[in-house]
Amino acid sequence: MAVATTQLQRPSRDAASSARRALGRVALAAVLANSTWFSATAIVPALQHDWGLTAAGAAWLVVAVQAGFIAGSIVAALLNLPDRLELRRLIAGAAIAAAAANVALVPAGGLAAAIPARFFVGVALAGVYAPGVRLVATHYVRGRGVATGVVVGALTLGSATPHLVRGLGDIPWQAVIVTTSVLAVLAAVVIRPVMAGPAAPATAPLDLGAAARALRDRPVRLTTLGYLGHMWELYAFWAWVPAFFVASRRSLLDNDPARLETGVVVFAVIGIAGLAGSVLAGRLADRIGRTTTTSAAMLVSAACCMGSPVAYGAATAALVAVLLIWGASVIADSAQFSAAVTELAEPAYAGSALTLQLALGFALTIASIRLVPVFAGAVGWRFALLPLAAGPLAGAVAMLRLRRLPAARRLAHGRR
Repeated sequence: MAVATTQLQRPSRDAASSARRALGRVALAAVLANSTWFSATAIVPALQHDWGLTAAGAAWLVVAVQAGFIAGSIVAALLNLPDRLELRRLIAGAAIAAAAANVALVPAGGLAAAIPARFFVGVALAGVYAPGVRLVATHYVRGRGVATGVVVGALTLGSATPHLVRGLGDIPWQAVIVTTSVLAVLAAVVIRPVMAGPAAPATAPLDLGAAARALRDRPVRLTTLGYLGHMWELYAFWAWVPAFFVASRRSLLDNDPARLETGVVVFAVIGIAGLAGSVLAGRLADRIGRTTTTSAAMLVSAACCMGSPVAYGAATAALVAVLLIWGASVIADSAQFSAAVTELAEPAYAGSALTLQLALGFALTIASIRLVPVFAGAVGWRFALLPLAAGPLAGAVAMLRLRRLPAARRLAHGRR
């Protein structure tokens, strides 16, 4: 009997071990590939010196990546790429493409060439984000919230990596770009052994309307509305928290000690706190429910946002503490929107639905990213981030409405 029991249990242990290995590789690939996302943002002070880059030009370097990601996501959703292609090959090819587009910034010489290069970085990264989440979902039916949280946390850590590289010392900006491109190539190597898991559906046929059809389903639509509220805040916070911190410290960006301090703080706020928030929220979502966790995270981040004018004038330790809480809460809910779509959408086309959700969310970020510097110019950096609070407040309402629907029982094995 003991032998029979052991034989029955071993496949489960083997599957769990395989899932953990897959999760580890997908997460590592996400860190490495996503280091190209904010690589240009991290070197803005140097580009201001070398190119005469203005604040508006710096904003366009961020927006170009967002626009590229939107375009890539829409194409991938319409063609059902995450549901029709082998995911590891899709991610590897996308990571190599991101590396090539990223390194094109080195010879660019100005915005005319830099903006198209950054656009194609975004296009390529659309082949990393949703497919990575989708690949992990094929290995995790239970525990999907925390697994997805690990992946999104890894993407967050990767996004913050250029700030750390730049903050380590007087490193030429070209070296930052080359380093992040090399990391993206390594992502392609890391992901290659990862096969789809036992929960992978059969390869779906081409259905150009599948992604849009998912939005006609009210539970998916409410999840997407919650995600839109989250995204209104997220990337604008990430893009402008360095400027907010520097303005609050009244430091100069071209001062080496200030750059070191700012780079380390921003890496901790976006990367370390973001990773911790994503993983912790994933564990909570699997235990107490997705709508509960996402609503709570958005209310905390909205509170940080509304308290930002007070934190602005506070001592450095207090300001950093608020930013760390904000950095953890602003991303904590992100993975749970992705996990919810994989649970609520038509299984064969869940990847396409997820990709379309991402495209809509990133489209909204363009408006909020552009709004912050305009608002800062009008009222100063102390109050510049206040408009971002509207997003998470609206998103929390959408998720609480989803909680009341019978379909919410499909989330996290009945944990709404």
